[in-house]
Amino acid sequence: MLNNLHQQPQDKILQLMKMYREDTRSDKIDLGVGVYKDATGLTPVMRAIKTAEQQLWATETTKAYTGLAGDPGYQNAMIDLVLADAVSRDRIAASHTPGGTGAIHAVLELIGMANPDATIWLSAPTWPNHPSIIRHLGIKMAEYRYFDDASCAVDFDGMMADLKTVKAGDVVLLHGCCHNPTGANLTLPEWQAVADLLLTRGAVPFIDIAYQGFGDGLNEDAAGVRLLAAMFPEMLIAASCSKNFGVYRERTGIVLTVAPNTATRDTTQGNLAHLNRQNFSFPPDHGARLVTMILTDPALKADWMAELEAVRLGMLTTREHLARELQRLSGSDRFGFVAQHRGMFSRMGASPEQVVKLREQHGIYMVGDSRINIAGLNPTTVPILASALIEVGC
Repeated sequence: MLNNLHQQPQDKILQLMKMYREDTRSDKIDLGVGVYKDATGLTPVMRAIKTAEQQLWATETTKAYTGLAGDPGYQNAMIDLVLADAVSRDRIAASHTPGGTGAIHAVLELIGMANPDATIWLSAPTWPNHPSIIRHLGIKMAEYRYFDDASCAVDFDGMMADLKTVKAGDVVLLHGCCHNPTGANLTLPEWQAVADLLLTRGAVPFIDIAYQGFGDGLNEDAAGVRLLAAMFPEMLIAASCSKNFGVYRERTGIVLTVAPNTATRDTTQGNLAHLNRQNFSFPPDHGARLVTMILTDPALKADWMAELEAVRLGMLTTREHLARELQRLSGSDRFGFVAQHRGMFSRMGASPEQVVKLREQHGIYMVGDSRINIAGLNPTTVPILASALIEVGC
């Protein structure tokens, strides 16, 4: 039986990580992997997480299972964080999943159960795991224009033109904030225009929000999500705590769905629990427990928010530094977009050949589409990257 299996294509980012590890140069720079790093290159454990873990160690009395959909306290805390009071709670179903990826997978399975004829519309480009999971599940998909390579900004006219062809019942996947891989985000008026259009088309919005707090602030980054939740009878959300709580290895995510009424919410909740049972039964609790403790304890929440804000401002400072260096070296404002983008990522506009030169000649590792992880830079490496980009002809 196993002889019938075929080798799967390698994940390009994981392949890049392997190449970086095998590079013996001491001055190499890793801008590929999508993990937050501080100025020393460490992915730190946040202060509030450390404190919560100490409290949990001292007070936890059992390792028994939680419910199939996870702990209600975690669900409520995440509803508060993502949706606030944008929609009545009796319309929201929630299910704890292993990471944001698990949430995306669960939402896509739910779509397949609810409407097998639906097409999932993805931004061009999008996070590579989106189309990978969709293909794996055998769901139809299409693309809408999103990023203009010439201006390194959102191609909003192209996006709206493509979304006018969406059919009733189709699902449109939108990045809640800090678009991956481009860093180019919709403005709130653009969110409103997209919402108005999708309502007229009878489409269902599906929001992937993995970087809340990394862009313009916790509430600002959720503004588009909340706007849509208040307008649509149905909505799907996949949220991750990996980045904003730094609990990558704890795999802490959640599905939130908005239903038109309580009866449909109850049916949806049962189906989400069913999907968890088929895939992994009971979700892991440790990361969710820490997140819940932080979000429900005023002192822990205040400390977490302060550290998250420092992380956000640090990335903005790095963006501004890189934009200034590129302006100084190029004598041009063509890299001004770097300071305007938000989140961990930006696409620098380098060709695949230039990306190879950056890796081979300068030891600078980035994804083939020239996406860089801003959090992989520090005050020392920013001038090195800027000089290398100009040297290879960007």
